[in-house]
Amino acid sequence: MPAPLLWLGAACLGLYASNKATDAYLRSTNSVRKLPGESSKRIVPRNGAIVTCGIYGVLDHTGVWVNGNIFELSGKGLIRSVSPDRFLDNRSGKKIYVACDENFRSLAAEEVAQRCIDNLYGLREYHLIDNNCHQFVLEMLTGEKSQITSFNELNEVLYALFLTNINWHEANVSFR
Repeated sequence: MPAPLLWLGAACLGLYASNKATDAYLRSTNSVRKLPGESSKRIVPRNGAIVTCGIYGVLDHTGVWVNGNIFELSGKGLIRSVSPDRFLDNRSGKKIYVACDENFRSLAAEEVAQRCIDNLYGLREYHLIDNNCHQFVLEMLTGEKSQITSFNELNEVLYALFLTNINWHEANVSFR
């Protein structure tokens, strides 16, 4: 029994180290100026804003802010609208972060919000790598399917699309 626990611990440690290396890479490319948790500034998200929360300090979950809720691709493949509380439920993060430009404006567009509404309750075959929340967010942003797999790649695409460094600031939202 101890061997599987050691393997699990080693895998978690490897993911954590990989996550730190990814953070360093994002800084070196200048695509991200502030990662989630590095800023004390609080921002009210606009409709169509890209939001994220942490999952046990190893992964990131992303969604789109629409009318006070967050549209996400669930682990069962359902596109749904959830409250900020529900977005954080069963995840280690206690805060939601919003992607912003250098002037503290959330990177958002109404057409992104409308795409989310148009896709509400759609079903997809979810896969942690091949069809995940980051791909859903990018598809809502551009209207096209993508092949990204990670939060790192999402940040690089956001940088290219918005032509600004990405700054993740805490979302100033109400929790129930």
